[in-house]
Amino acid sequence: MANEKKYWKGLEELTEAPGFVKAKNKEFAEEVPIDEFLGKQGLNTSSTSRRDFLKYLGFSVAAASLAACEAPVVKTIPYVIKPEEVTPGIDNWYASTYFDGQDYCSVLVKTRDGRPIKIEGNPKSPVTMGAANARVQASVLSLYNSERLKNPQIGSKKATWENVDKEITAKLTDVAAKGGNIRILTSTIISPSTKKIIADFTEKYSTAKHITWDAVSFSGMRKANEASFGKAMIPAYSFDKADVIVSITADFLTNWLSPIEFT
Repeated sequence: MANEKKYWKGLEELTEAPGFVKAKNKEFAEEVPIDEFLGKQGLNTSSTSRRDFLKYLGFSVAAASLAACEAPVVKTIPYVIKPEEVTPGIDNWYASTYFDGQDYCSVLVKTRDGRPIKIEGNPKSPVTMGAANARVQASVLSLYNSERLKNPQIGSKKATWENVDKEITAKLTDVAAKGGNIRILTSTIISPSTKKIIADFTEKYSTAKHITWDAVSFSGMRKANEASFGKAMIPAYSFDKADVIVSITADFLTNWLSPIEFT
């Protein structure tokens, strides 16, 4: 059976962006300025010396090589007032936590010139002990997704944060004054600072409630443990103490509960 899968080199090829379609059949990304050096009469009538010809030939080969790479232009602008914690070319590492509702990992984020470029597990974590899976390490790529919105929107139009805050605050105040219901819908949150923000919000708006809903839910396990053992909890498992493990639809090294810890 023939392979029917299709692969794309990037989002431009997938969406068939006009610029990509125009350039994909060109051998070089830009024209090589040969005529600028050799003249438009051609080699037969050119007065270019042999030495100059070899020099220009070397330049054209280098230019063709650079053009074929299709590398974007990167402009370097020095700091006028340099932040104290940033030294150009020197890496900074910050401790953080990754949690997407399924994977939890204590991480170290490598930054260069203020930009996160690499994620590693934190060896000081008693839970993950320095481990990190592919999803955690690849999460840094989402920061550089060109399809992400770069500014807030009201409807389908661009807006400023100031205008968005004013409109949301006005609607919340109006709903609260009329005694209407306000709901905050999130997945499970483990961040203490985020929980504090939500608590402050619900304290300010008396009709506000925080609703938690997870696409992949373990509530059934909690209820089963409550019925079996009297506690609505999800236990931790010490797989390192087992001689034999039989797993039935529980891929505990990849997706189930705390795969990085179990691994």
